[in-house]
Amino acid sequence: MPNFKYVVKDDRGKEITATMEAKTREEVVGYIRRQGWQMVELQQKKSIFEIQIGGGPSVKLEEMVIFTRQLSTMISAGIPLLEGLEILQEQQQNKGFKSALSDIVDRVRGGSDFSAALGQHPRLFPKIYVSMVKAGEASGQLDVILTRLAEYQEATARLIREIKSAMTYPVISLSLIFLITGFLLVGIIPQFQEIFLTLNIDLPTPTKVLLMISNFLVNNGLLLLLGMIAAIVGLVMYSKTPAGGWQFDWIKLKLPVFGSLFQKVAISRFARTFSTLIRSGVPILGALEIVGATSGNRLVENAIQDAMKNVKEGESLADPLARFWVFPPMVTRMIAIGERAGALEALLEKISEFYDQQVSATVETLTSLIEPIMIGIMGFVVGSIVLAVFLPIFKLQEQLGKG
Repeated sequence: MPNFKYVVKDDRGKEITATMEAKTREEVVGYIRRQGWQMVELQQKKSIFEIQIGGGPSVKLEEMVIFTRQLSTMISAGIPLLEGLEILQEQQQNKGFKSALSDIVDRVRGGSDFSAALGQHPRLFPKIYVSMVKAGEASGQLDVILTRLAEYQEATARLIREIKSAMTYPVISLSLIFLITGFLLVGIIPQFQEIFLTLNIDLPTPTKVLLMISNFLVNNGLLLLLGMIAAIVGLVMYSKTPAGGWQFDWIKLKLPVFGSLFQKVAISRFARTFSTLIRSGVPILGALEIVGATSGNRLVENAIQDAMKNVKEGESLADPLARFWVFPPMVTRMIAIGERAGALEALLEKISEFYDQQVSATVETLTSLIEPIMIGIMGFVVGSIVLAVFLPIFKLQEQLGKG
């Protein structure tokens, strides 16, 4: 039977912390109500195995959009927040999400703010979600804020789909090129080597190079594969460090083909998130902190942190951003105009829409360019191998013709 830890306040306002063994969370809530206590916090205590292995529920972005839109619609229709949450929890198919919603319902029923209850599940509800809900509670426009949140999530999902579509084709094509090349070098070329040895001719240089590569892969292929895996794991671990992450983000933005795309995505995400937060009533410093943490690029995050220092001192937001090459002049000038005109959120929204269109156009261009490039690379690699295989035969025919 699971254990539950609860924090309550008695009729004197004294805070009590205790644990209780119960079959369900509702059983603990019922016990607390019978005592006349006000619930502050209630959570199920996890076993050591669950703490070490369990990473929390996983929810698709599409599911979060549906949840947010449905809750907004219910609140707009006059359904109380708690009742709306209970309905959504009951109809939820995702077990992990259903469990998290059950905890949120219990917290709200116990008197907790909706935003505070969401904050207990940071993996499902990131800081931007919690901050916007908190602003909606304070302004009494929770339904409007939730609608904006759903629109923000939909735009984010659309951006992610476009990035995936741009990356999928080259990744699959390169994988096929490596697999085909590896199969030819390891499975086919060694069989031709025995034939070449019986010809008793001086092999052409391309054929010698091909045989050397084939022999190396046959004799050291496993070590090479293990080395590549170790290198990939090492790079991934290094990318998790502050210095490594910064370097990887810098390289991403400097890539010859995809760097421009990544830069546009970062600016679009920055402008959309910032605009959504300001429109929702989140203070500008709090919005900048969230935007930096959710930008997805450490260079952008560093630029925003510098901008925060300026804003705290009462200075402009656009000036420190203009010092970073990540932000094009058009972006910083529009931000400066927005600051002077008092319409920063409107201009940020325009920036986001512009760069969304730029991302879509870039993805289409890359897709049209990558396909012939990959076909050309595959043709060159396979053609070079085939040519190197047939050169000795051509040379033998030439010698026989002279004889």
